Amino acid sequence: MRFDRLSLQNFKCFEDADFRLDTGVTVVHGVNGSGKSSLLEACFFALYGATAIDRTLDEIVTIGAEETTVDLWFTHEGESYHLHRRIRATGERAVTADCTLEGPNSTLDGVGDVEDRVRSMLRMDASAFVNSAFVRQGEINKLIEASPGDRKRMIDRLLQLGRLETYRERAAEARLGVENLKERRSGRLDSLEEQIAEKDESTLYERANALESAIGDLESEIEQLESGRESARETLSEAESTLETYEQRREELATITERIETLQERIAEDERRRQELAETITDRRQEIETRTDTIETRATELDLDSTDPDAIEAAIEAAREEKERLTEAIMDLREAVQGAEHEAETATERAKTLQSRATDRRERASELETKQSQLEAEIEAEREAIEEAAAEIETHLSAFADASIEYGEGESAIEDRREALEATRETETERREELATVTSRIEEAESLLEAGKCPECGQPVDGAPKVESLEADREEQERLEAALESERERRRELEDELDAAEALREHEREIEGLISTVESHGERLAEKRDSLAETRTRRDELQSEATDLEDEAAKAEKTAEKAQKRAAETREKIGEHNQERSEYADHIEALESLLETVEAVESLREEIERAQETRESIDDRNDERRETLTELRERKRTLDEQIDDERVEQARQNREDATDYLEQVETELAEKREQHDEHRSELGAVQNELEELQALEDQRAAVAETVEALDSLHAELSDLESMYARLRTDLRQRNVSRLETLLNETFDLVYRNDSYARIELDGDYELTVYQKDGSPLSPDQLSGGERALFNLSLRAAIYRLLVEGIDGAAPMPPLILDEPTVFLDSGHVSQLVALVESMRDLGVEQIIVVSHDEELIGAADDLVRVEKDPTTNRSTVETDGFVLPEADD
Repeated sequence: MRFDRLSLQNFKCFEDADFRLDTGVTVVHGVNGSGKSSLLEACFFALYGATAIDRTLDEIVTIGAEETTVDLWFTHEGESYHLHRRIRATGERAVTADCTLEGPNSTLDGVGDVEDRVRSMLRMDASAFVNSAFVRQGEINKLIEASPGDRKRMIDRLLQLGRLETYRERAAEARLGVENLKERRSGRLDSLEEQIAEKDESTLYERANALESAIGDLESEIEQLESGRESARETLSEAESTLETYEQRREELATITERIETLQERIAEDERRRQELAETITDRRQEIETRTDTIETRATELDLDSTDPDAIEAAIEAAREEKERLTEAIMDLREAVQGAEHEAETATERAKTLQSRATDRRERASELETKQSQLEAEIEAEREAIEEAAAEIETHLSAFADASIEYGEGESAIEDRREALEATRETETERREELATVTSRIEEAESLLEAGKCPECGQPVDGAPKVESLEADREEQERLEAALESERERRRELEDELDAAEALREHEREIEGLISTVESHGERLAEKRDSLAETRTRRDELQSEATDLEDEAAKAEKTAEKAQKRAAETREKIGEHNQERSEYADHIEALESLLETVEAVESLREEIERAQETRESIDDRNDERRETLTELRERKRTLDEQIDDERVEQARQNREDATDYLEQVETELAEKREQHDEHRSELGAVQNELEELQALEDQRAAVAETVEALDSLHAELSDLESMYARLRTDLRQRNVSRLETLLNETFDLVYRNDSYARIELDGDYELTVYQKDGSPLSPDQLSGGERALFNLSLRAAIYRLLVEGIDGAAPMPPLILDEPTVFLDSGHVSQLVALVESMRDLGVEQIIVVSHDEELIGAADDLVRVEKDPTTNRSTVETDGFVLPEADD
């Protein structure tokens, strides 16, 4: 596998990054904290998702962003792939919104399917990836510091030996399962043998034959009893039919007698009702005559041409329409009054508001006039301050008129004087020390001359070196005294010049401060002039607005007066319309009363018609009843003739005899059937036992066959378990031997040291380092740098072994080293470079190293530079010093 391109959007500190990766050694470098390791983490995350990071998805999303996208293009077995992940962080926690893997022939969608495909392609999960191909920062010693058991499991898993152990354990579990199943089946077989033996001792077939014979006899007897019972039932049915017919006729006769009496009563009742209706008709006719006179009188009073209900209703409708017209007119007038009052109120309120606003504008204009005066005074003060500062600047500039230093050169002049003064002081010190030395020699020579001989050896001093050089020393002393005085004079001159330069520099500082003051006053002067212009303009605007508002207020007051006058005139019209509407209301009430009387007369006439119709209906109904009464009397005579008391008595006797016989035969039948059922049940139990016996024999044969098959399967599983164990042991030993060879080759390559002879790796991956004298050391006894190189050598050896074992069928991922120089000194870094070069020479297609070490950077085929902007805290990626253009998809 080879990484081709990585593109990031809002991944941790990378807002936008897109760059390509090539074969060979690529070094990612930059200052600490710039985000170098985050690029590798992004590649790891693209492959394995959330299991590849030691944090939640929320922590990889750039602060303030709503989503993160990671795109990784890679080549695997000569085919190109594109892996895309998108994380959405708009809810309570970040979630994976998209996860796709585009391949040459298909596209996978979904976290589970994509990660399964990646694990299948690389033949390793995320844990195996970081233990072989990805050496993360701070985890360089992870393998050698792991416990023996953890190291064994990690390396076995990397070398695919864990699967063999898994298969062996599965075979062992299956063997134990077969043993348990075989034990249960053997017990079952013994139990079946015992049950079959018990059932063979009974006489099941003899009992079945005897029960079948007894059942046949009982069925014959039951058949005879059922035949006699059927004859008795027919006799009973005929007797009951005869008695039922008798009872029906007796009931019909009673019913007919009752109906005759009822009809006679109803005919009499309806005749009474008919007479009452005749009296009601007479009363209603008299009432109609009285109301008709009242109607004519009211019609004349109301000036109606007709008393027809339709004419009266038309008159009422006309009056109502006129009343409604007046009502609508009144409502319109009231609305007009309300509108006028509202207009007056609105106009009055508007006048007050406008007047208030005009007053406000006058007051604000007055305030602005006061402010204008203040600003004019402040402007004059600023102008005076600028003039004073300018005068002070001229005063300070006059100090430079006769000076040897130009304005602006004070700082450099001070520095020059100080350097010259320091040099003069050093020369003065040297001359003083030289003078002291010469003076000391002169004093010593003069002392010897005074003594006449050497105080130590007692020899005469004439011709002694110190005495011989006395004159020369005195001349040197005079020269040095003159030189020392010259240096002192020079020092004093330089000190005066330095004081003068510092005084001029002080003038410069004062001038700079005054210039700043002038600029500050100038800015304030410009601001105040602008403010004065704005104040004058605003004051004029407010005075103009006040005048306009006062004019509008006067117009609004006139509008209110007109609206109030219009409202008063409209109220007078409403009074006139109310009087007219009241007259129409009285007229409508009189018409409605007349209509009620007319309708009452019509109702009385209808009541007379209904009463007459009812009397006719009563006559018709009583005629029908009299006909029915005649028919019922004829049917009563016929029923009286049909009733035969002797035949009825014989039927009652037959019913009693048949009932007694049926009771006896039912008891006997119940006994016979109970016996029959008992025998049938007993026969069923015997047949069930025979069926159980056959089933037990079938089960015995099946269980015996299963036990035999389990014996064979148990032997096969035992052989399979042993085979997996032997295969794992053989493969581990072969891998251990090869891994030990590769580890020694690699360690010897990167750590050439006469102190160590070789590294030994036992069958449990326990590591021992042997010194040249043969004494063993554990890896944790090595120095920090040696342990780091040792672990890198072990990682590289495992990587090489995996490549050899896979033999190109599934190429390994890139070898990734994140800050491998953390624990190394400069000498060990050179050995690390040799390790990287050797891995490339051994055919590792792509090696990616994160480091800021210059030696590693120099050994790279390609460089990727990561820089972080301190103002935005965002990182960018560059290659060979240039930001990459956006890559094509």
